[in-house]
Amino acid sequence: MKASEIKKGNVVEHANGVWQVRDIERSAPQGRGGNVTYRFTLYSVPGGTKLDLSLRAEDELKEVELVRRAASFSYRDGEAFVFLDDEDFTPYTLDPEALGDAAGYITEGLTGCYVQLIDEAPVALQLPATVTLEVVDTPPELKGGTATKRPKPARLNTGIEVMVPEYIGNGEKVLINTATGEFSGRA
Repeated sequence: MKASEIKKGNVVEHANGVWQVRDIERSAPQGRGGNVTYRFTLYSVPGGTKLDLSLRAEDELKEVELVRRAASFSYRDGEAFVFLDDEDFTPYTLDPEALGDAAGYITEGLTGCYVQLIDEAPVALQLPATVTLEVVDTPPELKGGTATKRPKPARLNTGIEVMVPEYIGNGEKVLINTATGEFSGRA
């Protein structure tokens, strides 16, 4: 398929590997006769290694057939994460390398996920847009501080750290945007 037809989330073959398209930037040069270029942010499947790739609109990439199955997180098996298919309860085991940063958003009973399969083997996970996590360690709000709300670091129950508004305290449940890794409100 042509570079101009590729959408976010597509999985493509490039440089003897399989990559998922996470972001696309289109740039049209000024003046006549310029070619539109597409800058793709790709992540390897599995593994989650980042690659930036620039292509002209007519350049070709081969799309990989990927099956997406709705699944929910079930349990951890050592380091690996086991998800169960929402329809037929097939277990899909993904190791931390296949999950990459996604591992930090997975909590008990997490639903709304999609396990991505190539040739029936689970290779990657698509998270819901937001997840609810609990703040386990964050400094207390500064009393009598300035009126500006400064963000502060907070460690969450999965071990990841995000910046949260000053008024958020330990034990609070917060919504985290899984695409940006940013705080998006109280849960």
